[in-house]
Formats: sequence, structure tokens, C-alpha cells
Amino acid sequence: MMSGETVRVVARITALPGKASELAPILRGLIAPTRREAGCISYHFFVNSADPCDFVFVEEWASDSAIDTHLATSHVHETLAKAGSMLAKVPEISRYAVIE
Repeated sequence: MMSGETVRVVARITALPGKASELAPILRGLIAPTRREAGCISYHFFVNSADPCDFVFVEEWASDSAIDTHLATSHVHETLAKAGSMLAKVPEISRYAVIE
């Protein structure tokens, strides 16, 4: 990645069947504190229209270090602890560089 470029993150979270309505507000609780973090450019939360168990965060960060700091925050750790029993699998978190 070239210096000065932002980092995009796609984080997919899959709820166990029947747990989506319970999981969604827990995940939504990440939005406000994350948007206040240094280095957070944008942070959006989506649910798949065809599958209510499929949630995605689409994020833009100033740097990899800002993402690393975010992942170490208490609000991320607390959310994962609360959500753990409702997850179908480990969250998939991928970092992307913009090509065009």
C-alpha cells in the first residue's frame, strides 16, 4: 500500500439461525464509539437483504495502525464477548487497498 492511502475493511459477522434479532443491537453498539476513534474515516453497518443472519461492517481507516488500535479497544472486546454465543463462525475481517 502506498503511503497516504486509506485502508478499507470489510468485516462479515454471521449470526446463528434465530439469533440475528438479538445480535443486531449488540453489533449496532459498536457504531458510535468507533466513529469517534482517531483514524476512523467511515464506519457503516449492513444486513444482507436476503439473509438476516449475514451482517457486514464496511469501514475506512486512515492507516493499518488505526485499525489495530480499534481492534484492541474495550468496546470491540466487550461486543465480541457478548456476541460470541450468537455467532455461527468466527468473524471474517479483511483489509483492502483501493485499486481505482
